[in-house]
Amino acid sequence: MSYLGIDVGTTGCKVIAFNEKGEILASAYREYPLYHPQEGWAELDAEEVFQAVEECLRIVSGRLIGDPPVSLGISAQGEAVVPVDGEGRVLARSIVTFDTRGDEFVPFWEEHIGKSAFFSITGIPLSGVGTINKILWWKKHRPSVFENARYFLCFEDFLMLRMGLEPVMNFSLAGRTMMFDVRREEWSERILSLAELERERLARTLPSGEIAGEVATSFREKMGWPKKVLVASGGHDQPCGALGAGVVKPRYAMDATGTVECIASAMERFVASSSMWESNLCCYHHTFPGLYITLAYNFTGGAILRWYRDQFAEREKEKASQEGRDVYELLLGSLPEEPTSLWVLPHFTTTGTPYCDSHSCGVVVGLRLSTRKEEFIKALLEGVSYEMKLNLKLLQEAGVPVERLRAIGGGAKSPVWLQLKADMYGLPVETLSVSEAACFGASLLGRRAAENIADFEALVDELVRVEKVYEPDPRRTLIYEERFSVYQRIYPALRNFILKGED
Repeated sequence: MSYLGIDVGTTGCKVIAFNEKGEILASAYREYPLYHPQEGWAELDAEEVFQAVEECLRIVSGRLIGDPPVSLGISAQGEAVVPVDGEGRVLARSIVTFDTRGDEFVPFWEEHIGKSAFFSITGIPLSGVGTINKILWWKKHRPSVFENARYFLCFEDFLMLRMGLEPVMNFSLAGRTMMFDVRREEWSERILSLAELERERLARTLPSGEIAGEVATSFREKMGWPKKVLVASGGHDQPCGALGAGVVKPRYAMDATGTVECIASAMERFVASSSMWESNLCCYHHTFPGLYITLAYNFTGGAILRWYRDQFAEREKEKASQEGRDVYELLLGSLPEEPTSLWVLPHFTTTGTPYCDSHSCGVVVGLRLSTRKEEFIKALLEGVSYEMKLNLKLLQEAGVPVERLRAIGGGAKSPVWLQLKADMYGLPVETLSVSEAACFGASLLGRRAAENIADFEALVDELVRVEKVYEPDPRRTLIYEERFSVYQRIYPALRNFILKGED
């Protein structure tokens, strides 16, 4: 017996089968192209995405001899939307999160609802990325797509439709669309009315971990599944990752370090204060019952190390290749233990929270002729961590304190960076037994629906085990606190002339 978790990302998908102990039985990953037909546009071909998911399911199913799946859950990227007709045919490529076409509709919502009221309804700071703005773009610029669409689906409900189910979207993914009333737990009549979009053209919504239906017999037979497979309402990818990391209590947070650095904090109540939306911090449903979640993120994230590797680490790459070692092991292996005297503003791409500034850029402050390479590399890690410390400070001020971090992603493999974070934040940072948190979280939702688990928290705590805790060093925490006071002044001081090229 096994439980499937599907994770649909922006550039690839993954399917993993887990056993009752949370151990991986089989996995498969496939990439698909991201299209940029014009400057600022970003699209996926939903047919290519589904084909990739289907191929991964076939591969994993072929390896589950004696362990057929009983359930599946889907973790999906937010905001991306697929228009389909009454026969389920895709009418246009999916417009994904960071496509800029929705920006033109922000003034419309400011005029008719306002930023504060918009956040009070949706829990999402007003911007152009929401699904509703992508639909409005089709309505204005591709009216035939809008008129012929039976459904506007995100990738969870699109996959369900292709598996023979009525499309269902979980509350957490619906929360990313900017048309879901988070407190009422239903599509917002006010927003849909202003957009002139009928509720019937959207998926039915359910809390995460509820029964959405069963895979159609034809699809099940195609996969070689001998018995019925139940499909659960899944989750937005970050809350799914948080669930898979065992973040099921208030004051706990997931710290996912990959290309993007993201802290997802569990909350016991909906927080709609101005300090949240003014800092571009969201508040929407967690995938764990009764909790909400907020996201703080920096888009430069772990990509800052890749940038250094590709631009300045030719010698280390050659040595790593010769010795069969990881180049990052070489780069991070001899960093100084003490905090550096450098400050790196990690705005090498669009900033993320709290600024969401697409015009800013990276800055290094404090360079001297005596600065060593090892100090510079550590300063890059410190820069990303300073930015996340700023986000943690803003969350604290908004009434969302974080007391414990659980690390996942590529950055969780670096003891140096994990200890740096513990020291800088003054918080314990935990590593886990789970290596694929988003898929694992999705599979747990499938299992909850299939087995009607009464004490879901106990199951999560049993399966997600802490392997190591990095405790903060009080002396270094004090040093970082002093230097953070300098860091906080860098962006405000420079943004009006150096960062944007203004006088």
